[in-house]
Amino acid sequence: GFRAYLRKRGIAHTIPEKTDQQRHRHNRGRRRGRPPRFDRETYRQRNIVERCFNRLKGFRGIATRYDKTATSYEAAVNLASFLLWARSV
Repeated sequence: GFRAYLRKRGIAHTIPEKTDQQRHRHNRGRRRGRPPRFDRETYRQRNIVERCFNRLKGFRGIATRYDKTATSYEAAVNLASFLLWARSV
């Protein structure tokens, strides 16, 4: 259902097909259906972005959005990003 929704809106997905879905498609007989395209490089880039967001959520003020204005929230995100970068160097 979710893949059909994405297809209808013209959004390319980057989620790999689950093994049980592959089995179900193969069990359909000769006309197995078309397997969804999967670009491994796009999936890797998506994974990097998701991990970055999860690390930013480790900062309590960012995860709960205590800041009242958008500019102060953006400043907190920038500061947290800098701290994460500084830790990795």
